[in-house]
Amino acid sequence: MTNNTPKVTIVVPTYNERENLPQLVQALEQLELPGLNLLVVDDNSPDGTGQVADELTTTSSLPIRVLHRTEKNGLGRAYIAGMTQAMDEGADIVIQMDADLSHPSSVLPIMVQALTTTDAAMVIGSRYVPGGSVAEEWAWHRKLLSAGANLYVNAILRLGVKDATAGFKAWKSDTLRRIDLSTIESGGYSFQVEMNYRTVQRGMRIVEVPIRFEERVEGASKMTMAVQLESAKMPWKLRFGK
Repeated sequence: MTNNTPKVTIVVPTYNERENLPQLVQALEQLELPGLNLLVVDDNSPDGTGQVADELTTTSSLPIRVLHRTEKNGLGRAYIAGMTQAMDEGADIVIQMDADLSHPSSVLPIMVQALTTTDAAMVIGSRYVPGGSVAEEWAWHRKLLSAGANLYVNAILRLGVKDATAGFKAWKSDTLRRIDLSTIESGGYSFQVEMNYRTVQRGMRIVEVPIRFEERVEGASKMTMAVQLESAKMPWKLRFGK
């Protein structure tokens, strides 16, 4: 981390998010967060999200870059590509954030402050610490599935975090280098758990700050049965793997 204002790059993977992306950019523009940049990683969205992102690079007051990928091979692969580019471009802090407006941009300054003023290696925007919550629109079975997934992951891996499956995170670039992104195996949502596990295994500290997780505004969820099965198997692979 430099002594000057850290360069903060938000990595946002997109697939069919043309309605949500401009709203996210507008929310980020309103933040008073020096050094903020946005890197959109678009997986060749058929709805034209990539073109919308390109247009935003010229119309937004926020520095925006777009990484166009030709294949859609999982959230984890998109994040690794984006994080790697962010670090290559000199980011001191790399943030994972969804494009669907479920993650509150207002919490970003708090997450960055926690990274820059404590020994935290990574900060999670957490639904399950005191003060955190999920949208009332969530059906009871969805809340049960989410809470159960966290209990399941922690029972196997003993991560010691309340929101082990969260996708809203801020990383020190040094942490990502120690994790070695090129060796991450997960392709889908289990990427979140594997990244937490790598952090804990290397003796680095994770801090959680409360967020309110909102329901997606536009578009459809990418959570398929295949993704859920991969997420269920990954903790066991991590626990009993090499």
